[in-house]
Amino acid sequence: MTEIAEVQNDDQVMTVTTAATAKIKELRDRENLEDKGLRVRVVGGGCHGFSYALGFDDRKETDSVLVIDGVDFLVDKYSAPYLVGANIDFVDGLNGAGFKIGNPNAKSTCGCGESFGV
Repeated sequence: MTEIAEVQNDDQVMTVTTAATAKIKELRDRENLEDKGLRVRVVGGGCHGFSYALGFDDRKETDSVLVIDGVDFLVDKYSAPYLVGANIDFVDGLNGAGFKIGNPNAKSTCGCGESFGV
């Protein structure tokens, strides 16, 4: 079972595993982006209507900010409703490595797991 990282505030939109936060810290530090947060967005597109976008970014005044295990997760107001209850994990296996988002709001997903429908 994958360990969930500790959430350091009460505005929890999503959960993140310790494997995911460790990988995010590794990537952030390697790119010298210690002052950036990880933006988690839901954008239109993909074969099921919506897809996820992850990237390091500056905090905006309108963002919900989740501090999880030393990482600031930045979520905009548009994306937040789609991410309630979602879990971000980092998996590394025989079929490849990458971030995986489990989302209870997704009514359908594509075969590659990159897009979803609600």
